[in-house]
Amino acid sequence: MRLMPFVAALVAVAACKRVEPGTRVDTRVVDYDAGGAALQGYLYWDADAKTPRPGILVVHEWWGDDEHAQHQARRAAEAGYVALALDMFGKGKVTTHPQDAQAFATEATKDPAVMMARFNAGLEQLKRDPHVDSAHIAAIGYCFGGMVVLSMAKSGAPLDAVGSFHGAIPEGPVDSGKVRARVLIMTGGADPFVPADKVEAFRKALAGAGARVEVITYPGAKHGFTNPQAGTHGMDQLAYDAPADSSSWDSLLKMLKDVWH
Repeated sequence: MRLMPFVAALVAVAACKRVEPGTRVDTRVVDYDAGGAALQGYLYWDADAKTPRPGILVVHEWWGDDEHAQHQARRAAEAGYVALALDMFGKGKVTTHPQDAQAFATEATKDPAVMMARFNAGLEQLKRDPHVDSAHIAAIGYCFGGMVVLSMAKSGAPLDAVGSFHGAIPEGPVDSGKVRARVLIMTGGADPFVPADKVEAFRKALAGAGARVEVITYPGAKHGFTNPQAGTHGMDQLAYDAPADSSSWDSLLKMLKDVWH
């Protein structure tokens, strides 16, 4: 897998039901490790749920497990799921500087086995929580995290569904019959870091390998369209797009409803 062209380009230019009123969300910090790396995630769940609920892993952008990732996990809990904003970089590795983000992302992905181990460590934390129906698990990711969840789907990870929001596209072929997850790719029509032709080539590869895949493109949306802080990094290629954010979240919930209900 080659993340470097994506991160180098960044440096070079440098909730399945509607949220019900009164939904009570509980949260706790989850400390765990993978391969000797100390990791810290954030778990969210509907405090009033009476039975175990499907679980959703939320994989952060290349900035780290920050407020954006935690907010998305909370949104999932408000929609009735249990969500873990997992940590792919290491406890405390959160930044607003592209150079630091590049270093964190490179370290986490230079060895595919390390990336997989960190994802799977988060998966195990989510599955063992008593609020979770461990037979029903999905993963969603943003930017760097989109690449992670698409890579995990491509690897045959035991996931029911995967949603990528403005995510980088992983390299390499897709093996026939290997993808278990239903895949939803949501991408910005004006995203220079995730070219439309690369998205379409990946869609064709997934479909050709027997996966159920859908691509939704939001015209005019730039990279990072779900993150209200996207435009604060001094990079014209990044911008929040409220309509695309809302529409993409609705599309995710619709897919989860189709998969789990």
